[in-house]
Amino acid sequence: MTFTGFKVKYPEYEIVTPQTKKSYTFRSLTVSEEERMKGSMITTTKVAEHLNKCIFDSIVSKPEGIKTLEDFVKNTTLKDRDALLYALYHITYEEIRNYEVACRACQKSYSVTVKASNTFNYNPYPGDDVLTNQIKVDLPITTGVSAFVKQSTLFDELYSTKELGSRPDMNLDIITETLIVDRFEEENEKSSEPKVYKDRIDVVDAYKAITAKDKRKIYSAYEQAFGNYGISLKMKSGCKFCNNEDVYDIDLVDNFFRAMYSV
Repeated sequence: MTFTGFKVKYPEYEIVTPQTKKSYTFRSLTVSEEERMKGSMITTTKVAEHLNKCIFDSIVSKPEGIKTLEDFVKNTTLKDRDALLYALYHITYEEIRNYEVACRACQKSYSVTVKASNTFNYNPYPGDDVLTNQIKVDLPITTGVSAFVKQSTLFDELYSTKELGSRPDMNLDIITETLIVDRFEEENEKSSEPKVYKDRIDVVDAYKAITAKDKRKIYSAYEQAFGNYGISLKMKSGCKFCNNEDVYDIDLVDNFFRAMYSV
C-alpha cells in the first residue's frame, strides 16, 4: 500500500509579538521539516535566513498585511523573532530537555529539564510603532557626531549580512552590533546640513572609529528605548552539588537547534 499521508490535526499555539504587536498562530514542526532545517545549516551567515523561513512556513494564521516571506522579514523585529521562535519551540517540543547549567557558586555543571512555558517572560513595547521610532544619541567623546538608534528588523539582518559578510575585515559580531544604528550624522563646518553616513559599510566603518565610551552610550540608549522590550526565558535552578539557587537565562536559538538534533 502506498502512503499518501495522515489526517493530522497539528497542535497550535498563538502568540502576539512584543514589539510590532501582531498575532500569529503556529503549528508544530514535522519530522520532515526538522530534517530539511538540519540539512540547510551550511554556514553561520545562512542560519538567520533558514530560521526565518522555518518560522514563516510554520505559521497557520498571519496578521493582516503579512502575506509573503518578504512582508514578514520587513515587518518583524529581531525581538519579535525571539517570541515567534519561542512559540514554535513550545508547540513542537514543550520541554527544554537536558539543559546544561554551570553553577556560579561551585563551578560544577549539571543538566536540568524544564517546561518552556515555565521559563517564559513577556515585556511588550509601550509605544505605537517600533518600526519607525528612532532615538538620536549624541556621542560623548566623538563630539559633533550623533548616532540614530533603531530596533532592527529581520530584513536589516539579512541585508547587512549579505552586503558585508564577504568583506575580509568583517565578522558576524560587528555586523550584528551595528544593526541597531540606522545612521551616523556629523556636524558640517561648511554647511548647516550634517554629513550623513547611512550606507551599511559607512555605518560599520564609522562605528569602528568611535570610542568604547561612545559605544556604551549607544547601547544604553538602545536598551532603554527598545532592548528591554521582548521576551526572555529565565530558569531558576538549585545546584545538585552544593544546593546554591540561581536564575539562568536560556539561549533559545541555541536550544532550538539542540532540540532539533536530539532524539
